Amino acid sequence: MIKNTIQSAGLLVLLWLLFGDFVFVLGWFHNRVKTYNNQYSSKEDAPDSQDQSCFCHLTGVLDDCFCDIESIDVFNNFKIYPRIQKLTERDYFRYYRVNLNRPCPFWADDGHCSIKDCQVEPCPESKIPVGIKSGNYNRYSQVANANTDIVDCEQAQDLGAINNTLSNYSKEAFEDWARHDDAQDHFCELDDETSPDADYVDLLLNPERYTGYKGPSAWRVWNSIYEENCFKPRSVYRPLNPLVPPRGGDDDGEGFYNWLEGLCLEKRVFYRLISGLHSSINIHLCAEYLLDEGWDKSLWGPNVQEFRQRFDPAETKGEGTRRLKNLYFLYLIELRALSKVAPYFDRAFVNLYTGDRQEDRATKELLLQFFNETKAFSMHFDEKSMFAGQKIEAKTLKEEFRLHFKNISRIMDCVGCSKCRLWGKLQTQGLGTALKILFSEKEIKNLPEHSPSKGFQLTRQEIVALLNGFGRLSTSIHQLHSFRALLKEKR
Repeated sequence: MIKNTIQSAGLLVLLWLLFGDFVFVLGWFHNRVKTYNNQYSSKEDAPDSQDQSCFCHLTGVLDDCFCDIESIDVFNNFKIYPRIQKLTERDYFRYYRVNLNRPCPFWADDGHCSIKDCQVEPCPESKIPVGIKSGNYNRYSQVANANTDIVDCEQAQDLGAINNTLSNYSKEAFEDWARHDDAQDHFCELDDETSPDADYVDLLLNPERYTGYKGPSAWRVWNSIYEENCFKPRSVYRPLNPLVPPRGGDDDGEGFYNWLEGLCLEKRVFYRLISGLHSSINIHLCAEYLLDEGWDKSLWGPNVQEFRQRFDPAETKGEGTRRLKNLYFLYLIELRALSKVAPYFDRAFVNLYTGDRQEDRATKELLLQFFNETKAFSMHFDEKSMFAGQKIEAKTLKEEFRLHFKNISRIMDCVGCSKCRLWGKLQTQGLGTALKILFSEKEIKNLPEHSPSKGFQLTRQEIVALLNGFGRLSTSIHQLHSFRALLKEKR
């Protein structure tokens, strides 16, 4: 009893340090305890009952790091989620240019959307902020970006992500920057933003949700990712693979996880990142499920049964809990990247340019506030433990890691559903950008204070993908809280 009291007091202190608002946290903690006591007064009502089995093992410290799930829940739901929602609604972050017409480089596309809501609606050019659609070689100069003559989406040659006042730099220098090939740092196959097949998409008008895209076509995409790009030999069988016949007792995953634990940290991390991304996408589809397809308006909402089918340990032979833990692990990786890249945006000359100075200032202020929150988190993943062996071996492993992930970004062009492809490409690029940041520590530390750097750059496409991709992870963890409440109500 005394031990439990001490642990509870310790949790209170930790929360107070995180939030700085003792009264608020005390009230939240008191309500949680009161709700728990009222709702679970009998053994049959305990959280490990059937309706709560999705969450009964989702607790404690994550593997390969020193952070616990409960701390992430509190930090995300109270501190991060509200801020990232506001940020991704700003003009700079809501418009994403993407080519959804690139052919699949690996097989003939045979997928299709089963409902009308799958299609992506390109953004009308009149809706795009002039600073975003005005193509310019000089992507940093306010003078050059003040040109508002270009009004057609299809004529935009370059997004011109960030601007500053370095007018003494010549056009040739900026052209050289634009041509600069830093492919050694890219973890994604980037779309050509100047392609006539690329369109601006308003992400707020094309939300990620259930589209009916499933079956063999969708399975083949994920199977190719897991089986061919996660360092797995063919002799090791991934549990619950829908394209492989059940193998009886061998399908319990023991062999697979014994193999996984025997891998080096870097390859184990790679698998967990992909699994976490897959889990996050599945949560979005469960949370925004088509409940009723009406003639004039469709009804979307959470589908508890679909959620249980994907994550309930009883339905997934224990896989569901592992999948959800990998989501939290991915969240930590991207959170760490955001805290590391903050100095890039802290520089006074860096602006999130849309052409509206008031909008741009407000967006920059929101972004810096958000970065301050990410830096305040006390249990970040330590990326220095990766690629820390012998220099030659570490370099070879890092390159292998990068190429595998880059190949996964190409597989996203094989997704048969337009809206699924849009969000798959964005979230993959967001994770790729996070990895690029984590492995560019030296370049970020050496950023010049008053001028752009050739050593480390982020395009507008990468910035938009990074923030929106993390926003999806934050939303997933927030939605888990909602599903937990729905399961209680159902009981």
